[in-house]
Amino acid sequence: VQLQASGGGLVQAGGSLRLSCVTSGTIFSITVMAWYRQTAGKQRELVASISSRGSSTNYGDSVKGRFTISRDNAKNTVYLEMKDLKPDDTAVYYCNAGSRSIYAAGAYWGQGTQVTVSS
Repeated sequence: VQLQASGGGLVQAGGSLRLSCVTSGTIFSITVMAWYRQTAGKQRELVASISSRGSSTNYGDSVKGRFTISRDNAKNTVYLEMKDLKPDDTAVYYCNAGSRSIYAAGAYWGQGTQVTVSS
């Protein structure tokens, strides 16, 4: 299983970005997909997760109301729409797959994409 994340970049506070993660292999349609983020010296934290059919989602408290996770099973792709970005959102964002629960991380990780929000 390989996960390829893209869409990160530099944006001003208040701006928007859309991350994408394409997954190879046959597990995509049956696995929870998630986005995590990490900054230097801190633990990786859940940003958002979505169930295999997209019927359930879970968001970290700091992004509720600003970020939206979605998936397209026909394209093996999960998205993270980020709006009203804040400097505290600056981090490396990782795509995650393999879990059966929207509350736990799976075994597979992408390479990460950097998001930098300037004030």
